[in-house]
Amino acid sequence: MAEAVKNERPVYRNIGIGQIVTYRLPLAGIVSILHRISGAIMFLLLPFVLYLFEQSLTSELSFDVLRGIASNWFAKLVILVLAWGFLHHFLAGLRHLRMDLNHDAVSKEGGKRSAVSVLALSLILTAAVALKLFGAF
Repeated sequence: MAEAVKNERPVYRNIGIGQIVTYRLPLAGIVSILHRISGAIMFLLLPFVLYLFEQSLTSELSFDVLRGIASNWFAKLVILVLAWGFLHHFLAGLRHLRMDLNHDAVSKEGGKRSAVSVLALSLILTAAVALKLFGAF
């Protein structure tokens, strides 16, 4: 009798290092990994950002020097990446808090929907920062 009601369960296997490139991660997994990467980037760059902030407050001359550096296109690109990291990390953190509070969001459909919204909102807000940073308004 037990053999007649055989339940087909999915099989999860460990992947090798060579299979990472071909492995298809769901969108919620990509958002989760980007959340960790953006958090690590912000954590590692925090001393540098605090140093720049301290230097900008020491005198008007140092502020003008840093403002001149920040007007360079490469510095603006670095600032834009930091802004994306902050915005994505913030929105993905709100997503995780929502999943902790509302267990309906933990479903496959809810996870995909919230992952799409986090990616879309973070990219839209980053585009707005880019427009402001590069002088569109």
